[in-house]
Amino acid sequence: MDPLKSVHISSGRCLSRRAVLRGAGVALGLPFLEAMRPAFAAGAAKAAPKRFIGVSLSLGLHGPNLVPEGEGRNYKPSRYLKSLQDIREEFTVISGSSHPRVTGGHSAEGSIFSACPNQRGATTRNTISLDQLLAKHLGHETRFPSLVLNTGNEKSPSYTENGAMIPAETSPRKLFQKLFIEESAGAKRRQRELLRGGQSVLDIVGAEARALQREVGAGDREKLDAWFTSVRELEQRLEAGEEWVDRPKPKVGPIPADPDRNNAADQERAMLDILFLALQTDSTRFATLHCTGNSVRAIEGVDDSYHSLSHHGRDEEKLAQLALVEQAMIDAWGNFLRQLKGSEQGGHSLLDDTMVLLTSNLGNASAHDNKNMPVLFAGGGFRHGQHLAFDRKNNYPLPNLFLSALHQAGLQDESFATSTGEMDGLVARG
Repeated sequence: MDPLKSVHISSGRCLSRRAVLRGAGVALGLPFLEAMRPAFAAGAAKAAPKRFIGVSLSLGLHGPNLVPEGEGRNYKPSRYLKSLQDIREEFTVISGSSHPRVTGGHSAEGSIFSACPNQRGATTRNTISLDQLLAKHLGHETRFPSLVLNTGNEKSPSYTENGAMIPAETSPRKLFQKLFIEESAGAKRRQRELLRGGQSVLDIVGAEARALQREVGAGDREKLDAWFTSVRELEQRLEAGEEWVDRPKPKVGPIPADPDRNNAADQERAMLDILFLALQTDSTRFATLHCTGNSVRAIEGVDDSYHSLSHHGRDEEKLAQLALVEQAMIDAWGNFLRQLKGSEQGGHSLLDDTMVLLTSNLGNASAHDNKNMPVLFAGGGFRHGQHLAFDRKNNYPLPNLFLSALHQAGLQDESFATSTGEMDGLVARG
């Protein structure tokens, strides 16, 4: 038997870098092969890169205003979705799904993109988030392997392989400068020195870790091995980062003005506008934006805080104001989709190659309930224009969506967190 058949390689197809040879119960990893490079015939176009943007709302979305009537492609748009009907075919509405064994209300924010079980009262180390897993394997192809953003504070739902939270950038102005403003020659020199200095120190730490592994018990060796792996990965990122120091940054225009701090939707929109430029210039392909801005008094018709409105207790006046806030948040997300759809590269739109998720750890913020998470999923080469309506009492595992996203990006993971397979009803375009 030809061993390459076990990885399903065929003429003109790019073999995944994570492919393995299987036989007699043994899986053998492959070194980098020429077959792992995109295949080019004379004049053939390069395979389009895959991207993922995760937008999360810390205070959820009111289910009755979001979940549409009916299911499949003939659903009737809900109050919140009426403004998105011009791009209806670009996104899928998912109801009745959540992360298995994740509870704790607000404290479940850390599991939004990791789906790591986090039972109330239990001490659980987080696991790698979807965006960081993608960045780990594919992020080296851009200047910034990933971007982690927040509209209010430095907390984020982005976690490393060792369960460490990645602090978020909170300023649109600083983000713009980081992406597009060229540093001085002196700053670049200092950056190179820091990168090279970090490499040397990490090599020394790695040697000490290996020596220590020989002296400790099995449990500690496992912990040290995970730590040593993270050190090595950081070394590799430092090496990759040095290659970008002298490459000129893209030029996209003047520094944007800071958004209104009393308008959480404006803060979201400002970050998404810059993310659009980052994707358009291929500065990054993976990003998360956690929306935690609490002040919404600049939104017409609103005179209370976002947090207070989300804990409405079914008060009609609070629900009316909350609807204005949440509609603005969804509309900012919808505008981002329109920007991506309107930007053509290589004969197709950026949205075709960019998976864009809008969700929250809270299905019902007023009750601190983590079931029935709000989920809108767009782009990325999937067939959309539908409502996937799962059981709202016995929720469908949302990690299945994350596994579908990984496979669509070209990774071959067999599971993600508590997934049970790819998401039912979500199919890639032919």
